[in-house]
Amino acid sequence: MFEFNTQLKSLLFQETDLSNLNPEVFRPIQKLQTLDLSKSKLRSWDFLLRANLSALRYLNLSHNDLAVITEAVLHSLPSLTYLDLSNNSFTCECSNAGFIRWAKNNKQTQVVNAHQYKCSFPVEKQGSFLLDFNIQSCWDQDNFFYFISSTCLVILTLLTSFIYHFLGWQLVYTFHLFLAHFYDSKKRIKGVPHQFDAFVSYNVHDEDWVYREMLPVLEGEQGWRLCLHHRDFQPGKPIIENITDAIYGSRKTICVISRHYLQSEWCSREIQMASFRLFDEQKDVLILLFLEEIPARHLSPYYRMRKLVKKRTYLSWPQAAQHPGVFWQNVQRALQTGHELTENMDLLTGPGEC
Repeated sequence: MFEFNTQLKSLLFQETDLSNLNPEVFRPIQKLQTLDLSKSKLRSWDFLLRANLSALRYLNLSHNDLAVITEAVLHSLPSLTYLDLSNNSFTCECSNAGFIRWAKNNKQTQVVNAHQYKCSFPVEKQGSFLLDFNIQSCWDQDNFFYFISSTCLVILTLLTSFIYHFLGWQLVYTFHLFLAHFYDSKKRIKGVPHQFDAFVSYNVHDEDWVYREMLPVLEGEQGWRLCLHHRDFQPGKPIIENITDAIYGSRKTICVISRHYLQSEWCSREIQMASFRLFDEQKDVLILLFLEEIPARHLSPYYRMRKLVKKRTYLSWPQAAQHPGVFWQNVQRALQTGHELTENMDLLTGPGEC
């Protein structure tokens, strides 16, 4: 419209319907200093945000339907010295708090008859003066909102830190446990065979016994497929995922228990997961093998272990010292047994009382 009038400095539109005014209209006339859009059925003056009228000095928007005077528009008119907003439908709410404060405090722009602007909304404030609206209540509401938001943020930060520090591992463990149970259920439905006959859970201090005594017999002589940490875990994979895959990828889990085992956090996680599978599937998937004689009182801090030992018989290496052949035959029989869960198994050498 004004492509050929780029030097235009004064523009007047009166008694015209500009309710759908496009701010791009003002793009060519960046030098505009006077703008009169009175009686133009305007409901918002936000179009001025994109009009880029930085040179505008005089603005008349009287006799329109403006309800909210956004403060951002005022900042987009740095040269404004005269503003007439008379006879508009102002709302006396916090949405106009910024304009009210600006109208009272600014020293550059003359707001014509600002003290006579009256409220049209809400109904209970109709007829009252706009500048009499108590904007302090708005700041109090904002301050309360900021206080509540800050408090919630602090609590959320503390709670997140607490969960991460104290429960992070448990959450990761529970998540992988759920995934393992889900995938194991799918495998069972599809009839997919287990990759290993048994996963051997042991502490690194007992590794020499595992390689020297157990492997030659169970793998070398009896031909079982065993899963071991240092040999069969997938490099680069999170250890909890390796443990989960090993337990649910094996028909059974052999826990080689010693005092070192009881003191190990990772061994504790392994027997927790194995016992969860035991109680969840109600199948005989757990074999307890004690390398040392551990009195019942020493098992008291390890509630899960004590509960398992009370309910199930177990293999005891010290008791089989004179008859190792019988011990390994019992291990073989335990690996050969089906999945039916039994409370007492006569084939195991250790008594089930603790």
